[in-house]
Amino acid sequence: MTQTAIDLTTDSRTAIADALNQCVAETAVTTMLAQNFHWNVTGMAFGPLHDLFQKIYEDHFVAQDDLAERVKALDAYAEGTLAGMLKRSKVNEQEGDATDKEMIQMMLDAQETLASTLAGAGELAAGHGDTLTEDLCISRGQTHEKFAWFLRSMLR
Repeated sequence: MTQTAIDLTTDSRTAIADALNQCVAETAVTTMLAQNFHWNVTGMAFGPLHDLFQKIYEDHFVAQDDLAERVKALDAYAEGTLAGMLKRSKVNEQEGDATDKEMIQMMLDAQETLASTLAGAGELAAGHGDTLTEDLCISRGQTHEKFAWFLRSMLR
């Protein structure tokens, strides 16, 4: 049975919000990763990579808000600290220099991680009858898979 956030049980809202907070954390870390790469990319592909990394971080910045607001709609706490996000995230920061190919690979890995995390969160939400969260997760997952396709194509 499809339910709105208010109709879900407390346990369902808690479980879904936790999964969404994982998505927020990984999206936030990937946002900063993309911005770091946008600032620091060099080489023959500077222009297209600079633009792609900007497109990614701008998209992800908006996505963080959408995901966190869904957590709040579920009447839960939205993790808002960088330390908390870094601790939770399966995506890691890049410290120091990286080649353009290393940046592409790291961003590809981050996009695939995000798509997987969102698919899991969507599946969890569907299992609890929360089609609105499921829809948000599907939409975001498709975006990350598209970015992954772009990045993967650049490595071939």
